[in-house]
Amino acid sequence: MKRRSLLLSLIAASLAAIAAPGHAMAEDALSAILARKVIRVAVPTDYPPYGSVGTDMVPRGYDIDMATLVAKKLNVKLELIPVTAPNRIAYLQTKKSDLTISSLGKTPEREKVIDYSIAYAPFFDAVFGKQDIVAKNYAELTGKVISVTRGSMQDEELSRLAPGAVIKRFEDNNGTVSAFLAGQTQMFATGTAVAAAIKAKDPSVSMDLKVILSNAPCYIGVLKGEPQLVAKLNEIIREAKTNGAIDEMSRKWLGAPAGALPE
Repeated sequence: MKRRSLLLSLIAASLAAIAAPGHAMAEDALSAILARKVIRVAVPTDYPPYGSVGTDMVPRGYDIDMATLVAKKLNVKLELIPVTAPNRIAYLQTKKSDLTISSLGKTPEREKVIDYSIAYAPFFDAVFGKQDIVAKNYAELTGKVISVTRGSMQDEELSRLAPGAVIKRFEDNNGTVSAFLAGQTQMFATGTAVAAAIKAKDPSVSMDLKVILSNAPCYIGVLKGEPQLVAKLNEIIREAKTNGAIDEMSRKWLGAPAGALPE
């Protein structure tokens, strides 16, 4: 009888220990965000029109508007964290941010380390160059000096599609564009909307679209193993597609509706 009582006491103590706060299961990311009432979103500030800093020093762009929409729908405060292409994945992996909304394309390599929402924005990658340079296909990029942002989709695409090109890699998008404008490279690889913004700012720039690299829509990046957060983001994006909010953002920043975005 004493042995049975002792056994019951040990079971009760074990259950109490499991239920104690110190032994609680890890909280999922969505629950943590809602409890904290703050969402930390990594965004670009050097990549207009997706993300840049205005004359008032306030971040602005498609990605910033998308981050604002997500925070509003979750009813939490938005904390923007400036990132560059090389460190935007690392910020997720080290939990310095809850999401990455940074003109992020989907690749097999990235899918090994992060998860994605459905697409929220269109994005075409291309190579742009001086008007007097002839390059109509990947083969004709051979020997051409092209600047690109390290770790970006354009970096991966250019390396794969034009292995004969002389690729100069820079740590952020400002460096990539500045190298071309300063004459350090003959061409540069970027998104078509970004190139349009450069041309709009200074129409005198000698620059033509030479070769399309890909159509690579933008996705929200999420740390692996957070299905609740991914599902909530997809719900927000689908609603924004249905009610026209996505098309409105696209017209505002890209000059055209988003069109049919992949799921």
